[in-house]
Amino acid sequence: MRGARAAAGSGTAGLSRFVALWVAGFTLFAGSTVLPAREATFSTSLASLFSRNEQPLKEYRAFRRMHASTDKGDHEAWLDAWTELKDGKFSYQIVSERGSDAVRGKVLRPVLAREQDLVNSGDSPKADLTPANYDFGETSRDTDGSQVVTIRPKRSDVLLVEGRAVLDEGGDLVRVEGKLSKNPSFWTSLVNIVRRYARVAGVRVPVATETTAKVKFVGNATMQVVYDYETVNGRRVPVTEKRSASPSHSAGQSGW
Repeated sequence: MRGARAAAGSGTAGLSRFVALWVAGFTLFAGSTVLPAREATFSTSLASLFSRNEQPLKEYRAFRRMHASTDKGDHEAWLDAWTELKDGKFSYQIVSERGSDAVRGKVLRPVLAREQDLVNSGDSPKADLTPANYDFGETSRDTDGSQVVTIRPKRSDVLLVEGRAVLDEGGDLVRVEGKLSKNPSFWTSLVNIVRRYARVAGVRVPVATETTAKVKFVGNATMQVVYDYETVNGRRVPVTEKRSASPSHSAGQSGW
């Protein structure tokens, strides 16, 4: 009996340590955040690509699907929630969740709560893709013909990504990918983000995000987020437009 209790205690302690480390790994995270957009003047190299007049994202309502797991699949959970930005404030309502109680309670829900804090405190400009936060390199061509701009954060911050912005032939942003300019904690390293964009109701918005992090004593952890917009800037999004913006229908988005 004593041995069984000790084993159970050891298992609980192990899970608690795992949760603590994983939470540290995902204490980001503009990686999953849909930020209110602002009018911005880009650097010369980027301005030539963002040629059209941008309509800033002022409000939206979107269904968000979230999934987090370790590479071994021994800790895994899913969460679905309605999210909304209105009058400059972010709110969310969880509608379903399943899988590991620890992952749901210590990873997925806190990500939404931190996003709410980031937006509602007025700190979201710290994560914007603007000259205030980034230096932009010259454009080049990728092997698939897309245009690529190197992005370098002006400061070390868990909200900023060091990597590149990928644009289509028309100069529309389709992807930002790279590593965090600062690890969230001692326990994490190699935090990589791929964030995909599409135009919904004429506004450029994120439609999918995948983040991977290497967490000490845990291994690789992954979080995936997919966004399904119901309204953008007060306009209801038609079903046909939702399908065209879906990650599964976008080029180069295998695995979603």
